[in-house]
Amino acid sequence: MAKTTLVLIADGTEEIEAVCIIDTLRRAGVEVTVASVGKLQVTASRGVKILADKVIAECVKNRYDLIVLPGGLSGAEHLRDSAELIELLREQKKAGRLYAAICASPAVVLQHHRLLEGKKATCYPSLQNKLNPEHLSTERVVVDGNCITGQGPAVAIEFALKLVELLCGAAKRNEVAKAMLVDE
Repeated sequence: MAKTTLVLIADGTEEIEAVCIIDTLRRAGVEVTVASVGKLQVTASRGVKILADKVIAECVKNRYDLIVLPGGLSGAEHLRDSAELIELLREQKKAGRLYAAICASPAVVLQHHRLLEGKKATCYPSLQNKLNPEHLSTERVVVDGNCITGQGPAVAIEFALKLVELLCGAAKRNEVAKAMLVDE
């Protein structure tokens, strides 16, 4: 049975992160659902249009092996303000299932909603002062239990491959990385 992942998008989402995460997970055979917290088609941070598979309301009854939040400051703010998403994230954390955020989302969403309690995390460098000092790590990608965080666009492939590893194992991560010419 394929692992399942929910990737959230909104107007202002960082497109490099969103597409990199979606693409890399799908290359690993993960069943990825892209959901918007607004309308189906969003305008990402650099004007790229992204069409979601569903809106968040269609996902609230489902359970996912992983929920991922790309960054982009205004995109993260829209994610932060989605009550349906926050409820999904709280349940994900409580159940011990994986949840991940990159760029602005660790500080803007996870920190704001106390989803980093007891966890180390990283985020976009200019937002690191928004993380509680006891949570802050300056590493590019941080895995702390079921919470995975990354710094930003340049780290998107590394972050996505870590998600593949956690969901599908090191061998699948290495296979996908090799095919993407990452580890050459």
